[in-house]
Amino acid sequence: MTSELFMKEGRLSLTSGDTDRWHRQKHQKLLPMDPLQMAHSGPRKKRPRQMGASMVSPPHDIKFRDLVLYILEKKMGTTRRAFLMELARSKGFRVENELSDSVTHIVAENNSGSDVLEWLQVQNVKASSQLELLDISWLIESMGAGKPVEVAGKHQLVRRDYSASPNPELQKTPPLVVKKIPLYACQRRTTLNNFNHIFTDAFEVLAENYEFKENEISSATFMRAASVLKSLPFTIISMKDTEGIPCLEDKVKCVIEEIIEDGESSEVKAVLNDERYQSFKLFTSVFGVGLKTSEKWFRMGFRTLSKIKSDKTLKFTQMQKAGFLYYEDLVSCVTRAEAEAVGVLVKEAVWAFLPDAFVTMTGGFRRGKKIGHDVDFLITSPGSTDEEEEQLLPKVINLWQRKELLLYYDLVESTFEKLKLPSRKVDALDHFQKCFLILKLHHQRVDSGKCSQQEGKTWKAIRVDLVMCPYERRAFALLGWTGSRQFERDLRRYATHERKMILDNHALYDKTKITVEGSWKDPDGSTVPTWPRIYLKGFGLKDDELVGSLEPVQREH
Repeated sequence: MTSELFMKEGRLSLTSGDTDRWHRQKHQKLLPMDPLQMAHSGPRKKRPRQMGASMVSPPHDIKFRDLVLYILEKKMGTTRRAFLMELARSKGFRVENELSDSVTHIVAENNSGSDVLEWLQVQNVKASSQLELLDISWLIESMGAGKPVEVAGKHQLVRRDYSASPNPELQKTPPLVVKKIPLYACQRRTTLNNFNHIFTDAFEVLAENYEFKENEISSATFMRAASVLKSLPFTIISMKDTEGIPCLEDKVKCVIEEIIEDGESSEVKAVLNDERYQSFKLFTSVFGVGLKTSEKWFRMGFRTLSKIKSDKTLKFTQMQKAGFLYYEDLVSCVTRAEAEAVGVLVKEAVWAFLPDAFVTMTGGFRRGKKIGHDVDFLITSPGSTDEEEEQLLPKVINLWQRKELLLYYDLVESTFEKLKLPSRKVDALDHFQKCFLILKLHHQRVDSGKCSQQEGKTWKAIRVDLVMCPYERRAFALLGWTGSRQFERDLRRYATHERKMILDNHALYDKTKITVEGSWKDPDGSTVPTWPRIYLKGFGLKDDELVGSLEPVQREH
């Protein structure tokens, strides 16, 4: 056993060298390093590392690629598991954060074979003849030897032939296989647990930069790549891990390769240091400022908001004036507690005029996010007339004005035509009546004082969007306003390219004029006619194949 690693009372201990290294790595953040732009003509050429530059340690080199370990947290604890995972990685072992189909060895501590098998059953994973279930002693001996030691009977929680297992079916179970990753976001289950932040954060910066340049194709390329990586149940640590993953074009793989080797992307660093990107990022953070206005201000030489606000020659829209006036509140994140408090305000106002109306929070909060930048609500009433629907939002606005809760509003009247076909554009806005508002949310309305507040203020300005739609169109509007943006894009692309249909926030159209009967229970408790069955039957998919329309929390985030 090496001088670095030894056993004490059955627990793993470290020397001071290992401890120092662990703490250094634990607190390091990956920082941009190289400002050089990279070519996108194909896989990048490896460049020599720059000595003397400020660099962080790249991901640990994997020495034993045939082994993929998963350390079971059960009876071990989070802290000890994290410690063992990092130490094993530093010794050249590949260790997964989550159980995936690529795992070859499950390592457990203070667990019997039946304990681990029972845990696997709960995870809906069948043990195969190629999956080793081992005691922690095997990993400790392997790290001490600097290489995987031969698996002996004393290490095995369950023998390879599974003779100790009471379940004979385990002998017939085929090896775990990697499932094919669907091409479209609307077919992928995506939780809030993103195991590839280092890549997806980089892709989102590049996508945003291309969007600022109005290069829609390149922006969409990186957004799709970010979307698919968010759905992976494992962390990419080598280029081999990207094999078989869709939506990863050559220029995307170049970025992945550089991050794997150097810990950062030089292209991302160049973008983050780019004056135009920084200016557009700042300008578009103001409510009411889009790309055209940002381009205008940038060409005029503006680089700060203070200079823009103080320039007497500039004229601002009412929306932009409100954006500057409440800027500090609007750029701060909206918490779920704040969103729920706003939801109470909206329901109180709507139900004062239409008691039977459905008020559903949509957007990121409906998908399970804990923070956002605004709060969206879809409103519909099954028993209301067209006139009552048209008058609702103006009545709500008037009520909030009387209560001095309304800081700004922009009411957009409906241009919806029931007989008009859906739009063919993947990013098309709908034609329902809607109102973009800034509401005054008093801190006392937020549960347990969880409102993020400025000192001395008793309220916070919150961005709110209200959408009023006919009840028979609620299914399509709810699907569209729940998002995410990439999910909606892919759902419409799927309809067009795979099913020869047209989908938007108003309707799903195809030549056969499908009629659907029945209803479905929405997670908020209301009955929604024809949805999502209209999609499932229209697309010819089973319930578990179009997962995003069934479970909003499993959509791309």
